[in-house]
Amino acid sequence: MAHTLEPLSQMPVIKFKGQDFKTLRDRCLSRGLLFEDETFPAESSSIGPLLLQGKRLSRLQWERPKDLLMGKAEPHFILEGASRFDIQQGKAGDCWFLAALGSLTQNPQHLQKILTNQSFSHQYAGIFCFWFWQCGQWVEVVVDDRLPVLNRKYLFVHPLNNQEFWPCLLEKAYAKFRGSYQHLHYGYLPDALVDLTGGVVTSISLHSSPSDLVTMVKTAAKAGSLMTCATPAGPTGEATRMENGLVSQHAYTVTGAEQIQYRGRWEDLLRLWNPWGQDEWQGRWSDGSPEWQETRDPRKSQLYENKDDGEFWMSRQDFQENFSCLFICNQFPVSLDLGHMPHERWSQMTFKNRMTPGNTTEGLQRDTQYIFSVPESVEGNNVVVSFNIAPQNVKAEDEKFPLNFQVFKVDPQFQHFRERLPSSFFSRFRSAEKGIVTRAKYNLTKCFTLSPGTYVAVPSARREAVEFLLRIFLKMPDPDRNLGSGFNLRALQASLPENGSQQSIFYKYAQQGLGIDATQLQRLLNQEFLKGPPADTFSLDECRSIVALMDLKVNGQLDEEEFSRLWSRLVSCQSVFQNTQRNTGIFLSSDLRRAIKDTDFLAEVSVGSELLDLVALRYSDSAGRVSFPSLVCFLVRLEAMAKTFRNLSKDGRLYLTEVEWMNLVMYN
Repeated sequence: MAHTLEPLSQMPVIKFKGQDFKTLRDRCLSRGLLFEDETFPAESSSIGPLLLQGKRLSRLQWERPKDLLMGKAEPHFILEGASRFDIQQGKAGDCWFLAALGSLTQNPQHLQKILTNQSFSHQYAGIFCFWFWQCGQWVEVVVDDRLPVLNRKYLFVHPLNNQEFWPCLLEKAYAKFRGSYQHLHYGYLPDALVDLTGGVVTSISLHSSPSDLVTMVKTAAKAGSLMTCATPAGPTGEATRMENGLVSQHAYTVTGAEQIQYRGRWEDLLRLWNPWGQDEWQGRWSDGSPEWQETRDPRKSQLYENKDDGEFWMSRQDFQENFSCLFICNQFPVSLDLGHMPHERWSQMTFKNRMTPGNTTEGLQRDTQYIFSVPESVEGNNVVVSFNIAPQNVKAEDEKFPLNFQVFKVDPQFQHFRERLPSSFFSRFRSAEKGIVTRAKYNLTKCFTLSPGTYVAVPSARREAVEFLLRIFLKMPDPDRNLGSGFNLRALQASLPENGSQQSIFYKYAQQGLGIDATQLQRLLNQEFLKGPPADTFSLDECRSIVALMDLKVNGQLDEEEFSRLWSRLVSCQSVFQNTQRNTGIFLSSDLRRAIKDTDFLAEVSVGSELLDLVALRYSDSAGRVSFPSLVCFLVRLEAMAKTFRNLSKDGRLYLTEVEWMNLVMYN
């Protein structure tokens, strides 16, 4: 067996087929010629015989964008920014690649790495280059701009308005990278996601996904993750439009998620995009549906557009019923437990190797071993093992991944072996760990939940020699991670003064002992109460609101007596927040009615359902969560407004002049 283990380091960009873009472009410019790529010729072999069956091959032509437009317009590489709406799938069944590409357009920084700076005007020589990731290195792929056309129609991806050509040329480069356009005809989403980013794919089964899927998707999007999904295969095994508007055995891009107010409750929605550029979902929350007509959510104009562009909304329930799996790709694995993925820390072990089938024991090559340790228990999947194979190591007809591997726990008597376990370790009967598998042709990823200890991953080649990249990701315990809403409840409880000692805190922050304004109050609350991340601390605007509500003397400050009243309310709000939340640190807008009932200084206050819906929009985030600062602002304002009405009303009505009304509402 050939065994050349080496840790992966920073390596130069590989020139695919030995072609250097700048050298070839400069040569063409100096000679006044347009580049013609002999390694991916303008011939039917570059397309593949199966894709051309039944077509009139004599009419197939390869033309450059400038020739196709015939002077009617100028071609552009990118026109007014790159967008998923620039893409419209052609005859190749490469929705799996285009869906991943559509998601990549939402991450401009990563997209620019793939596209590089190119144009049809500056230093144009009929040559373009694109970058793809392969086995831990970026690969530069060069193509000419001759595109296959049949009967004056583009055979594959169509350019937007016949002027924007980056999707067509990128697709051609990927076809060259894979071998031909035919090699793009049906594939696996994880392969495209990894090729475009070099990340690792987390697969989430939608049949068992939790109810907070919207929070998960929004958290992943905030972290810059790519997200795609696919429908199951239909009876014919081909991509077919169904009655509900979806396409069977088809890949989609997940472009957003929101919670929206509908009929007095929150509705979970996900937004998807079809690479066909048309054919949208026709069910609930689709374009033109009654749900969009009825909702009074103030964000409707921002979220909803009735356009035939392939993008649509659907409810979480319909999404889970019609799609089988959600794929999320990031530079590190994601577990998305309660939407706290950005706080996770992962370490990574990376190796490149080449192996051939050889002497095996029970199908495993015992001399190829990767030992790693799990330091301590953490929640969820804590080990991810990912193999990446170069395309040239996989035959087109192969359906199975060319490698297999197992993970064994190392017994204490063998843990002193640091690099290689002896054959006696494997001679004993033991069962291997099993994990979740992400199915793909060029990538194999398994997720494990392992107890603390030492483990060994042992791969084996099925039939042919194969080069691979192995990455082992280990989730590390984060001492600073704060489960919950970002509000450290224990820190708050421990720092609450008792027996009137809030007086010392008042004078610590009071301005020359006279009072506390909004700036001092913000510093006081965040330093004395909270130790959570900045996103969930008291903002200056919230503190201005609290001062105005508690400022009986209307001088913009809280004196000692006013501060004491506020402090007692903060203690009460803290108790309500801790006792009402459903999960640790998670307080939902649906809990506001109970919070009002349990707040002692609101004993005589009651609210209706319509007002609850309004305050839910005002004080919760798009996922329906209410932070502690937001809860304080709401409960204190509710008390102040109820008391103000009682003090100013006569016979249940208010009688105010315009000046009195404006002074009241514009300040507190």
